[in-house]
Amino acid sequence: MSKSAAGFLILAFLSGTLHFSLFEETEITLPLIGCGIFAVFFVLALVAGRKFKFDPVLR
Repeated sequence: MSKSAAGFLILAFLSGTLHFSLFEETEITLPLIGCGIFAVFFVLALVAGRKFKFDPVLR
């Protein structure tokens, strides 16, 4: 896992935790939207990391 993917994962967990700890009754809040955005960036960073790490043996 790359550093950017780990960072986005931590940010997604923190914003999700913030949403559930502060806003119990409301459905859509800014931390919840941020959690979704960071989760998407996490998946994109994982996909990008897989493409850049592929190194075929050239003969």
